[in-house]
Amino acid sequence: MTPTRDNEEIEGRSYKDYAYSPVAVSSSPAVFATTPEKESVELNVKRGEDLCSRTPLDTTGNRYAENMTEKGSTLVQFLAAASANVIIVATGAMLGWTSPVLPVLVENGGPLGTKITKDEKTWIGSLVALGPIIGSFIASYLGDRYGRKNTLLFSVAPHLVGWLLVGTARHVAQLYVARIIFGVALGFAFTLVPMYCGEIAETSIRGTLGSFLQLFITIGLLYSYAIGPFVSYEVFCVVCAVLPIVFFVCFIMMPESPYYLIRQGRRSEAITSLSKLRSKSEAAVENEANDIQESLDEAFKERVTVADLFKTRANFKALIYTCALASFQQLTGINFVLFYMQEIFDAAGSSIPSEQATIIIGAVQMLASTVTPGVVDRAGRRILLVFSGIGETISLCALGLYFYLKDVQHADDVVEQISWLPVVALIVFISTYSVGWGPLPWAVMGEMFASNVKAKASGITVSLCWFLAFIITKFSDDMTKSFGNFATFWMFGAFCIVSILFTVLILPETKGKSLKQIQNILNGVDSDEESESKK
Repeated sequence: MTPTRDNEEIEGRSYKDYAYSPVAVSSSPAVFATTPEKESVELNVKRGEDLCSRTPLDTTGNRYAENMTEKGSTLVQFLAAASANVIIVATGAMLGWTSPVLPVLVENGGPLGTKITKDEKTWIGSLVALGPIIGSFIASYLGDRYGRKNTLLFSVAPHLVGWLLVGTARHVAQLYVARIIFGVALGFAFTLVPMYCGEIAETSIRGTLGSFLQLFITIGLLYSYAIGPFVSYEVFCVVCAVLPIVFFVCFIMMPESPYYLIRQGRRSEAITSLSKLRSKSEAAVENEANDIQESLDEAFKERVTVADLFKTRANFKALIYTCALASFQQLTGINFVLFYMQEIFDAAGSSIPSEQATIIIGAVQMLASTVTPGVVDRAGRRILLVFSGIGETISLCALGLYFYLKDVQHADDVVEQISWLPVVALIVFISTYSVGWGPLPWAVMGEMFASNVKAKASGITVSLCWFLAFIITKFSDDMTKSFGNFATFWMFGAFCIVSILFTVLILPETKGKSLKQIQNILNGVDSDEESESKK
């Protein structure tokens, strides 16, 4: 709400309290009394001072040299996004748990007492990808009803239940149940964290905060790779279960999404949230709150259903783009590589011990993931996706060639000379994936949808992503047995080539665009044309 002379009480504050008052604040209660000094000020205003600028005048009627618009800071936005992504660290540790544990369960059964079969191994690895199909829709509903923050805090519960079941498991069926519950928790994180980061961020850093997800999930993966092989099964469960608790302690202090608060009619709380996030006074964020209110009022003119995702041009195009991005992310074979990394090294007969190789890969993945947050808002989304796709294609083709020479040609002399290739190829694959196809589908998902459909559309995108993850992790092992490792890697490489073509020919660039401008692009409305129509 914009302060006016006729409305001196706004949000419980006097009009005179606002720093951008268009006249000098007087200690006298008669602010607009007709005195020679005040007449001089008013004459100066009439001679050309722009009231809309809200740049204050000093006591002599001259404009301050310094514009009084508050500069603010992005620090709190970074802290809030980082705190939210601690749950992604917990998710990464849960996903990485299979790499050191599955070989033990296959070899001697571990705490189960009896060895698990190859089929049971694939179910343990893949069932976690079924949970998000349910969890993403639950998360989208609860996120709209109870808020992004509260729903994310609630997601700690399935994490802890899952680790309790894993730690006490004495039968493989209990691990199945635990992995499905973990998947539900994963659906919460992957649906709501990109949504939260996209809604709290300024345009200039929205891509950076959106790409945090990949960085933090690699921290969780490395956590599992570095600890799992060297501690007992039970201790490993405990150190993994600590992570969601750390998230709860960190995130409970962070502000709620101002978009959610305004949508719920809690404007004063939204102003407070924006003030904290922008490190500005509440008066200074009034205009941004007005913009959010306007965009939400426009978006929520009518009740929105899932069917509206397919009826409205912008919604449908956004859904196609994000579902394609999520699909290509999985069709790179990333989850096949991550879940069975230690076994891939064992099958390759690499000269580097598999436990050490997975730690190396995990460290490279984490370091590579630090690149995107620093460059995505300058380089753009598309160029990073193309670079990532090219690197993935080269590395997967190289891995396929290695296994073709080893398993089909039986060129033992050549294979021995290039025993380093699997490690190098996986390093290239992981690092290039972490720069583009790892973080950017989630960053784009957080900014592509209008507010009124964001939760529903995010649920569909996450659900599709993890359904594909389930298919790949469950049946790629069968494909490997039937056609060989080389065919599996070359298949994923072919999908990487298609992803490059999709990015170059179809995907729009969202760098530097406000959420409203992105909606205009999806609707086929040029921003300049919209400005002219408003005039």
